[in-house]
Formats: sequence, C-alpha cells, structure tokens
Amino acid sequence: MWLPFWKSRDRFSIDELRYLTEQLTKIQIVNEVNKDFVIEALRSIAELITYGDQNDSSFFEFFMENQVMGQFVRILKISRTMIVSLQLLQTMSIMIQNLKSEHAIYYMFSNEYMNYLITYSFDFCHEELLSYYISFLRAISGKLDKNTISLLVKIQNDEVASFPLYVEAIRFAFHEETMVRTAVRALTLNVYHVGDDCVNRYVTSAPHADYFSNLVMFFRKQCISLNGLVSDALKNPGSDSISTILAAVDEIEDNLYYFSDVISAGIPDVGKLITDNILQLLIFPLLLPSLRIEAVNEIQIGAVASLYLICCILRIVKIKDLANTIAAALFFPLEAFRQISEVKLNGYMLGHGSIHDSQPRGSDSLIGVDGTHLRVNVPNSSSSSHIHPEVVICQSDSTGSNLTLREALLSFLTSGDDVLVLGSLGVLATLLQTKELDESMLDALGILPQRKQHKKLLLQALVGEDAGEEQLFSSEGICCELDSYLQKLKEQYGVLYSFPEEGASPRAHRFQVLDALVNLFCRSNISAETLWDGGWLLRQLLPYSEVEFNGHHLKLLKDSYRNCTIAIQQEIRGIWVDLLLTFLCDEWKMCKRAIEASAPRKEPKCILLPSQKSYSDDIIPAESSFTAGERMCELVKVFVLLHQLQIFSLGRVLPDQPPICASADVPESFRARTAGLDTSGPKPGTELRIVDAVPCRIAFERGKERHFSFLAISMGTSGWLVLAEVLPLKQQFGVVRVAAPLAGSNPRIDDKHSRWLHVRIRPSTLPFLDPAKSGAYGKVKTKALVDGRWTLAFRDEESCKSALSMILEEAKLQSNEVERRLKPLFDLEKPVESSNPSVSPPKASSSYITPSNLF
Repeated sequence: MWLPFWKSRDRFSIDELRYLTEQLTKIQIVNEVNKDFVIEALRSIAELITYGDQNDSSFFEFFMENQVMGQFVRILKISRTMIVSLQLLQTMSIMIQNLKSEHAIYYMFSNEYMNYLITYSFDFCHEELLSYYISFLRAISGKLDKNTISLLVKIQNDEVASFPLYVEAIRFAFHEETMVRTAVRALTLNVYHVGDDCVNRYVTSAPHADYFSNLVMFFRKQCISLNGLVSDALKNPGSDSISTILAAVDEIEDNLYYFSDVISAGIPDVGKLITDNILQLLIFPLLLPSLRIEAVNEIQIGAVASLYLICCILRIVKIKDLANTIAAALFFPLEAFRQISEVKLNGYMLGHGSIHDSQPRGSDSLIGVDGTHLRVNVPNSSSSSHIHPEVVICQSDSTGSNLTLREALLSFLTSGDDVLVLGSLGVLATLLQTKELDESMLDALGILPQRKQHKKLLLQALVGEDAGEEQLFSSEGICCELDSYLQKLKEQYGVLYSFPEEGASPRAHRFQVLDALVNLFCRSNISAETLWDGGWLLRQLLPYSEVEFNGHHLKLLKDSYRNCTIAIQQEIRGIWVDLLLTFLCDEWKMCKRAIEASAPRKEPKCILLPSQKSYSDDIIPAESSFTAGERMCELVKVFVLLHQLQIFSLGRVLPDQPPICASADVPESFRARTAGLDTSGPKPGTELRIVDAVPCRIAFERGKERHFSFLAISMGTSGWLVLAEVLPLKQQFGVVRVAAPLAGSNPRIDDKHSRWLHVRIRPSTLPFLDPAKSGAYGKVKTKALVDGRWTLAFRDEESCKSALSMILEEAKLQSNEVERRLKPLFDLEKPVESSNPSVSPPKASSSYITPSNLF
C-alpha cells in the first residue's frame, strides 16, 4: 500500500489519479479511522478530473475505463459517516459544474450511477447534507439540454415513465429554508426551458401537475401570513414591522416572478393550469371576498392585503386569460365570492390535473363545489321574488354585498380610509396599465383612457363597423370581450350569478369612475399623497379637458378648491409664511410631474406600509411649530392638486410654474433699508445700523446675562429677529450675533413682568424636509422638533412695547408681501399670460441663521 518514500508523484498526473483510485478500491468499509483519507481522495479526484477536462483528455479516459463512478457509489454504500456523504456530493457537484466536454457530460449522465445517487436515501435530518444534495441536483440541471435530459429519464411506450431528478427535487419545493426553495425553483426552470415535448407532458400529467396546485397553495399561505403582518403593523406601527412586511413582500413577489418564468418556458397548458389554480385557490375564494370596508371575521385576509395582491398578480403574471377573468369578475356581486369562500373543499377537478391526498397537511379551506361546478346558493330574500333562489344575488342588505366588486372598489374612493383609497387607486391604475387586458374590457370598466377611446371608435367609423360613427362621441355599446369572459366564468368555472348591470353602458361606468374621483378630491380626511395618485388616474382618463365633467362635478371641485384656498390664505398669517412660497413652488412642479407621469409614482407594496409619523405624539405638543409645519405642507399639496385640476377643468394648459408675482426689487421694510441689510440676510458677523434697535438683556445660559440690541427686520417674504452687539467705536452700528425666523415668533409680554417679552423661536426649516435632521424611516431627530424660547428683558415698559410693536409690524409686512405674490394664484377666472414671470423665492434654509444651541 505504501510507495517508497523516495518516489514522489506529480500531483496533476495520471499516476496520482491511478494511485487514488487504487487506494479507494482497497477500502472495504469507511469508518472513523480512514474517513479523512477517503474525503481527501474524493476531493483530489474531483480536482484531477476537472484539470484533465481542460488540459489532458487521458484523465477522463482513465476515469471511464476504471469505472471510478462505480467506486464512488460503492464508497457511499459502505460509508458509516455523514461527512463522507457530504464530500461525495460536493465532489460530484464540482465535477459536473466544471466539465466542459460534451463527451464527459454524456458519460456522467449515461449510466444509472447518477440516478442512483439522486434517489439514494440520504439522512436529511442533517441540514448541511440537504444543502449539498440540493446543490448536487441543481448542478445536474445546469447541464440539461435536449440531448442530455434523455439520459436521465426512463422511457416506456414512447413516453417518459420516470424522471428522478425532477421528482426528487420538487419534494423540497416548499422547504422552510429559502435557499433550498430557490435552488429547487432554479432546477425546475432549467427542466422546463429544455423544451422536450415528452418531459413537458410528464410534468403536466397527474400526479406531477399537483406541483403547480401546491405552488399556488403555498403562495396562498404566504398571502395569509402577509395579511397577519399587515394587521399587526396597523395596530403597532414601527420600523421593525415595516422591515418584516418588506421581507414578506419580497418572497411573495419572488413567487409571482417564478410563476411568470414558468409560463415563459412555453410548456403547453401550463399557463392555463396556473391560471385555473390562481383563480380557484386564491382569487375567487380569498381575495375577491375581502373587497369590503367592514370587517368580516370569517374572511382570512383583509382588504388592504387583497388589494395589494391583486395589483401584484396583474403586474407580474402576464397571462391574458388570468387578467381578463379577474377584470370580468369585478362585475360580479361581492356576495357571490364571499359565499364561495365559506364553502370547504371536497375535492374537485381542474382543467389539467387535480388536488389529491398529496395536498400538504393543515392546508386551508379552499373553494366550494357542487359536482364539477362552483355554485352560489343564495336564500330567497323576498317572498314575492319570482327569480329562482339559486341564482339570486343578495338584493338588499346593510353590508353592501349587493354591490358589484367594481362598485366596491369605487366605494373605497368615496368611503374608505386612506389605505383603502390608495389600494383601490392602485388596482384601477394596474388594470389601466395591464397590456394583457383588451381595450374593450377597460372601456367596460370605465377606465379606458380618452385618447384610446377616441382612437378605437374613430377606427371603427373609418372601417364602417356597426354604429361606429354614432359611437364616436357617445361611447355607447356593449363590450363583447366582457360578455365572453362573463360567459366563461359561468360555463367553465360554474359560478351562477345574476348580472345586475346588464344593459349598463361603458359610458355609465365611466361616469361612475369620474364621479368617485371627484368625490375623492372633495374629501378632507385623505392624505395629499393619496389624492395625487387620484390626480394621476384622472389625467390618464381625461388627458385633454373637462369634456366629460358635468356641472355637478365642476361645482364640487370648485367648492373644494375654494375651501382649500381659504385655508391657504390663513397660512399667509401663519407660523411658516416664510416657507409658504418656496414649498408651494416646489410642490407645484412635483405635483405636475406626478399627475402627468406615464406610471404611478408608488409601487403596489406602498399599500401595505403603514404611514409613519415622523414623531411621537407624546414628544411634540399640538401647538408646536412642527405640527403647524406638517399641517401647512399637507395643505399646500392638496391646494396645488386642486388648483391644477381647476386649470385642467377650464381647458387651459398647465404651466410649469405656479402663476405668482415676481419678488419686489426693493424691500418694502423701512427698517431693512435703514439697517443696510442686503439680500443675503443678517448672517452672524454682519455689520448693521441699529438706530431702530431696542436695548435688551437675555440669558442663553443660567446666570449668564448678555446685553444686545434687538431688531425685527423683514425683507420681501423673509424676516428675522436679530440680536446685535453694539460696536464700541461705532455707536450706531452693531454686529449680528444671533438671528432667528420672524415668522411664528408669537410675541407676548409677560403677565407679571411688563418689561419681559416672550418670543417663540422655531427652526429655520421644517426638519422632515432636511435629510440631515432625519433618521431611519423618516423619523425626525427629537432635537430638531423642539421650539426655542427667548425671554427678552427691556429697561422699561415702553421699550418692551416698542419691541412688540416692531415685531408685529414687520410680520405684517412679510405676510403682505407673500399675499401680494400669491394674488394671481387665487384669481382663476383671469387667464394667466405666458409672459407673466414666476420667480421662486430663495430657499429659506439659506436665509436663516440660528445658533445650534437654541434647538
């Protein structure tokens, strides 16, 4: 066994390979004594074969002539240690992955050794062994093509009788480890993309077709789990809940992309198989019944998660039948699908394959059947009804279940909370952008963009189709595409229904959508960001003018705009008047860009994420400047949207900038001119004339009073409270030491000390607009939220009143300038000339200088 010690072998040589093979042949049992040698021998053989494949073909010829693969199988049989099994699987994986020669691959796959290793009963209680095994299977799948795949299957009567690689892999398709599931899916895609007809028939035949049903069942469980996370996050919002939801969303979207990849492989009937399973295991019994505002205990998923999942399925799984069936289902009453969700599965046949006892244990109730059909049995709600009870859909109840799902979505816009509105808009936007949906289906839903509608009807008129010319501007007619899918739902899926909207025209449905959107814009309890999404949808439907708005719509929009205008005018005298113009100009551009974009700004997963407050209620009092700033920003966003909708409703072109007056060249404030203040503002160290200043004392630290000259100055839309130190050699001049915003100072004389003046010092900018003052997930640092306070002590009561009067006068001048510049914005009846300049004011953050120790 031992070679003479003076004879050395070249490591990368046939002699070394021969020596290792001979030593393995002599081993009769693998135990703790010789396991290290066996492991090293297996590792070295893999290295030598890989080397030989790239440099010397004689290495692999020796490997074949000496049946080394047979030795590998023998070693596995006589091994009593798991670590040898690990090394053998790793050795095989390395060899398969690195072999480039087709001849070598064919040899590896052409005998039963490979299938023996695939079907060997490994002890998968050891997680590491399972990981190596799955890697081994995936390595094999990476070498599959139409020639090699035939070496791994058994044929009987010209059909595939067994395919161990595929069958053993999908056993682990739903393993708890994500990496294992990912590897199995990569393997199955490698199999599907080979394109072998016999293999394709094998994977779509019973019982192997159950894999696709089980995939949807696994996905269904993930959806229910996601709903639980969303419900918990709504009760206890926080950064941890968001990260957990995002992780679950990633898995769900990965599943859907896997469905899409499977379909793209082009295997006949797989698309229909997946469509049937998604519809009958998920859409019909679970998602559609959840589209209601009120909570229903027996439903396993909430409306928020349901809306998100419908969006994702439509966006990712590109199947025409699936998209159109979901769209057609929106014309069913909600009650139909609610009752379907209450019936338990008792075995049913899909179009291709069935669910058998192989269904995973503990699976949730799926969908009800009656024979081979889905049946909705509704009790007769009226003794005088002459319609058969079996097809009556709840005619009247207090829960709104008589509404169609399409109407339920629209009811979210008018009655739902912010999250439901966002979800409903997301579904409508997704439907509008789903290319797999026929335009006639979008027309029936009432969401066909106006330009597409006119294009379609114009083409019909040009080619002389039925009544095309009359329909060009009336948009009347029956949607043939919708009728065919409604009939398909009845005949193929067996849903018996009474269609309450029969005879309703697409024009009526379109009016309902517009009516819901207009009512949405009039709601005061919906966030501006969500309203912007509604603005995007409206502009998609009506890109040109007010042609489809009726008088009622225009009145509602105008009244809502008028109320918002009054609130904005109140902000002119508010705490953040100095930022009002800047923020309005910025939001104008952002809103215009948002509603004119080709796609919505947000991804569907935003529906699931609870709105995060940038502060805690117990930290920030309701009267703080920060709370007022958030309220002002939200108000400006709503005002900008409503103003742009008003311009749109008047048939005007939306300008890139808001129609405001240019800033005045000369500051109106007499004190600013007297002080010699330039446009850069009173920066620390700036020299000013202080003839109008009032001497005062202030202590920034306990026991350390300092003497300053106090001055309030406004310049255009900006204003400051200035504390300056008198220059000893220039008595009428002083150096600025501290400057704070004039706006929001809220000055008041102390009730007990008539020489004391209290002034609020708010931050120079809103913290949530400044990334430097925000932490993770938009949380604002607590230090940035605190308003400062100055207590100025004057030498007498008259001086104190003079300082108070100075602040009020300068604040009024500042507000008047903002009001002057905004005046054209409020005069919608007067057309805005294109030459009218619109100059955005300088950023407030560059105008305000505040010492860091004040905030």
